[in-house]
Amino acid sequence: MNRRKFIENATVAAALAASHTMLHPTASAFTSTSQSASTPQTRDVKRGDMIFRKLGRTGEDVSAIGLGGFHIGVQRDEAESIRLIRAAIDRGINFMDNCWDYHDGGSEVRMGKALRDGYRQKVFLMTKIDGRTKDSAAKQIDESLKRLQTDRVDLMQIHEIIRLEDPDRCFNEGGTMEAILEAKKAGKIRYIGFTGHKDPFVHLRMLEVAAANGFRFDAVQLPLNVMDAHFRSFERQVLPVLVREGVGVLGMKSMGGEAILRSKTVTPVECLHYALNLPTSTVITGINTQPILDQAFEAARTFKPMTEQQVAALLARTREAASKGRYELFKTSDRLDGTARNPHWMG
Repeated sequence: MNRRKFIENATVAAALAASHTMLHPTASAFTSTSQSASTPQTRDVKRGDMIFRKLGRTGEDVSAIGLGGFHIGVQRDEAESIRLIRAAIDRGINFMDNCWDYHDGGSEVRMGKALRDGYRQKVFLMTKIDGRTKDSAAKQIDESLKRLQTDRVDLMQIHEIIRLEDPDRCFNEGGTMEAILEAKKAGKIRYIGFTGHKDPFVHLRMLEVAAANGFRFDAVQLPLNVMDAHFRSFERQVLPVLVREGVGVLGMKSMGGEAILRSKTVTPVECLHYALNLPTSTVITGINTQPILDQAFEAARTFKPMTEQQVAALLARTREAASKGRYELFKTSDRLDGTARNPHWMG
């Protein structure tokens, strides 16, 4: 299904998903101060070799390819990380992803250095926190700001909503949301979102609990790739709800941390094209070398909306490999569950 067709059909599909989520906000202490509104995402705007899209109802212009924060912390020499970040920005990527826990804060430190000398003003900066209590979340917010060398991030996300109890912990009295909303009121945060990679049901429950507290997220990050469509699918169960609600869609794991490539069913550019073909605002991808940066721009430069036949052919090619989730280990194992291995991060 191409981007336009997906958006046209989103309301119908979302109605089915919404029957499980009760997305009907009520008044409470968690009422969002964000814009209410919502038309579906507008069409792409091309600037050089990069595509720009709207971040849901926020109206913010973001690059369709986002720079993944984890991968800019893996270089032995931090100068190489800084060079890659600035090269990405100079060529047109403005969406910067990061997280409080990446490399024990090292990724944020490197990005903070890269965003000196006027680069901070050129980007839409996002980071994530793990705290599930007000105190731990507030502490992590301030630590992230210090590492990133900024007094405000454009988007703060609650990281790894992967357990059914996570939504309750976030919205309960003394939970994460109290710290985030106070930080937003203080001008430290512009927009609010959450991430997760485990199961679409957990995402839907986070949206349900938020709605019960009168809150609507500005952005949500979720796995979207050629395998996901076949197995515990975020694309089929969560994405229509986000489109209908005007929530900015942040796609991740388009290659499953390279596991999908090991299936030998698709190429890296095909993986990126598939995710770009969905109604994503940004597809966040790991960029740790110059060739991978060039590959991301090649995918953006060559992207054209896919026909239904092209999508069907690609999904047919990946169906067998995807059937048991063995190339989406973030769903079927705890390999990428940082908060499971480090429960003290949550407070």
